[in-house]
Amino acid sequence: MGSISLRNAGLVATDTLFSNLNFVVSDGDRVGLVAGNGRGKTTLLRAMAGQGELTSGDIVRSRGLQVGYVEQDMPPASMSLTLYEAVLEALPVADRETDSWRVDVVLDEFETPDAMRHRPLNQLSGGWQRIALIARCWVLQPDALLLDEPTNHLDLGKLYQLENWLNQAARNIPVVIASHDRHFLDATTNRTLFLRPDTSHYFALPYSKARIALAEADEFAEAKREKDLKEVSRLRKQAAKLTNIGINSGSDLLVVKSKYLRERAEKIETAVLSLHKERSGEIRLGNSGAQAKVMVAIENVDVTTPPGEKLFRIEKLHIFQGDRLVILGRNGTGKSQFMGLVHRAMTGSETPGVRASPQVVPGYVDQAMSFLPNRRSPIDYITGQFDKGDQRSMALLAAAGFPLEKQDRRIAELSFGQRARLGLLALRLLEPNFYLLDEPTNHVDIPGQERLEDEILAHGATCILVSHDRSFVRGLGSRFFLIEGKRLKEIDGPEPFFEAMALEGN
Repeated sequence: MGSISLRNAGLVATDTLFSNLNFVVSDGDRVGLVAGNGRGKTTLLRAMAGQGELTSGDIVRSRGLQVGYVEQDMPPASMSLTLYEAVLEALPVADRETDSWRVDVVLDEFETPDAMRHRPLNQLSGGWQRIALIARCWVLQPDALLLDEPTNHLDLGKLYQLENWLNQAARNIPVVIASHDRHFLDATTNRTLFLRPDTSHYFALPYSKARIALAEADEFAEAKREKDLKEVSRLRKQAAKLTNIGINSGSDLLVVKSKYLRERAEKIETAVLSLHKERSGEIRLGNSGAQAKVMVAIENVDVTTPPGEKLFRIEKLHIFQGDRLVILGRNGTGKSQFMGLVHRAMTGSETPGVRASPQVVPGYVDQAMSFLPNRRSPIDYITGQFDKGDQRSMALLAAAGFPLEKQDRRIAELSFGQRARLGLLALRLLEPNFYLLDEPTNHVDIPGQERLEDEILAHGATCILVSHDRSFVRGLGSRFFLIEGKRLKEIDGPEPFFEAMALEGN
């Protein structure tokens, strides 16, 4: 039986990220690891894999346990290899000739087409690079599996395939998954660890049920905290009263008793739990408003690849103020090309068949946040781009989750989660009234996703959304469109498409 045990584990960076963490993951346990961006998930996984150190505590692995760790990114040195070569590279050099058959077996598990196996990784999508990372780990036949954001860049078909694979191939070994995809966590985990600075919470429940249990635990902790603080106040008032009486009457006994009451109050106050608040950074949007009823009108337009190959046709599409369109379709059908076409029309490029109201102020976010200047720092970018002044820019960045020591770093050195938050801050400062969001939740933590949903709904913002996050799509969309048979057609809801992709994943 394989297991990984944590005893009084703690991690301190600038702040305490977690402390006194005790839990065991054993065969058949599939644990969802949940915390905000930059709150220690990756460091914890690396330490569990034996590739990093914690500040305190111990990690004990079963004797001989081989742990497979799937990182977020492919090593740069491997990017020039083909997918097949990258997986083969994971095997010990001495075994590559005799055990190369294992590579084919693993790639077969992920239904990898032959042509795809022999293409260089740097020519493959982020989704296929993610599959290559998982395959590199699985080919070593690990006894436990640690996955860091495995769903990033995967299309829905691959998401369902990964869910099924985890529930079948990896169902009998210890598994820990750090992910911001709520639906994926519900589909693949049976336990949830909420990582917190003071008291982390571990429930033998999948994410959504664990979230309810966590809310109940927080409510109980808040009630206990209020009760304890009232007791502290009562003891101190009583101590002060006894002190006055003791001094006036000359009673040493009353003075000693009042000292005892003060010490008891201090002991209770020290033990009072501080209430946990997510510190992943503020996400806020706005809506600068418009009077136009029809924001964008599209008629008889072919969406094409950059070289001009037709992807699909739009016969007629009117986007009204307040619409929240979700564009569904398999990878490669042209969702991102459509977003780019609409954005070009909104920003003044002549686009036959597309008319945008003069009142439209667009805010466009692509998957890679490619508009961010990687060589500049966040503070230089915000002050220079939006003319907010140093003090206001520093405050905006701090509210978005950038402490002062990170505001001067080059954007290229920031984590993907931090870049996503910087991009969403820039989007807000543009003050748009029409949002074009292409996979906006990539690398954004769960509180950030929920805040983004709430902001769009609260401001009545008009938007077009492309996302593989099923929870985000369900919570936000008001109109749904599917690219199928080289046509864009409106459908009643996303569920039939999700069900079709789930069947393909099986």
